[in-house]
Amino acid sequence: MVASRDELGDEHRVEAMSDDLRSIAMSGLALLLAGANVIMQLSQLPVGRGVVESRVESGSLAKHPLKRTRTTLAYIVIALFGSEGERKVLRREVNGQHRQVLADERSPVDYHAFDPRLQLWVGACMYRGFEDATRFLYGEQNPALLDEMYRHCARFVTTLQVSPANWPEDRAAFERYWREQLTHLSTDEQTRSYLNGIASLAFLPAPIEMILGPFYRFVTTGFLDSRFRNELGLPWNARREWMFGKLTGLIAWVNGLLPNRIREFPWNIVLWGTRRRIRHGLAIV
Repeated sequence: MVASRDELGDEHRVEAMSDDLRSIAMSGLALLLAGANVIMQLSQLPVGRGVVESRVESGSLAKHPLKRTRTTLAYIVIALFGSEGERKVLRREVNGQHRQVLADERSPVDYHAFDPRLQLWVGACMYRGFEDATRFLYGEQNPALLDEMYRHCARFVTTLQVSPANWPEDRAAFERYWREQLTHLSTDEQTRSYLNGIASLAFLPAPIEMILGPFYRFVTTGFLDSRFRNELGLPWNARREWMFGKLTGLIAWVNGLLPNRIREFPWNIVLWGTRRRIRHGLAIV
């Protein structure tokens, strides 16, 4: 079904986002944190089991890695930059997928993708990843910009079933929520295997995994808090921390030299392509 102009609203309008925040949010090199962020999200067992046991074949990372990547990036750009109409279209499609993600009698833990508590955790991880990427690429920012970032990132969860009232009130409240949630980190053998596969790019063809996997595993491990590393048994030490600091410093320096169009890739292409799909009634997810 082609979305109407009334439904989409002003498709190019970005609400409540300053130019400074938009510039930071469009940094393509932030995707280096993607693997770490997915691991964070799935390190609470109900979320991890929900993904590992999902019956939504079209959303399988192992079977459709490119499609899954496109749909994940589409969710992020529409959640952050989309009009209310575009977010309604996205919510409707995601809900259609999430209805199929629920525990059955064989599941070791109860879960349902419509659970707002689990959605809040996933959105909290996405916000924390945004904050980490900002610090990695641009250094510490002034509190006013960080407050704006935090308020805007509520859209990660309000695009789904989470009420705005359930997003922690401010960054201090978020930190209290985050510390409490870290006490609930839990994986089992199956989810740990799945998450280690993400860290090593095991879902990609073997030649790509062999060439890029060790580097990606190193970077992904470096971006993880020690509590996530410990949960997955990912090794780390002072020498690796030193190498990681040198590498990320070099990447941040390169990021500052890039022209805007290149620096914003692939977010600029994903945003354009997703809006085009919405206009023409094509599936996003």
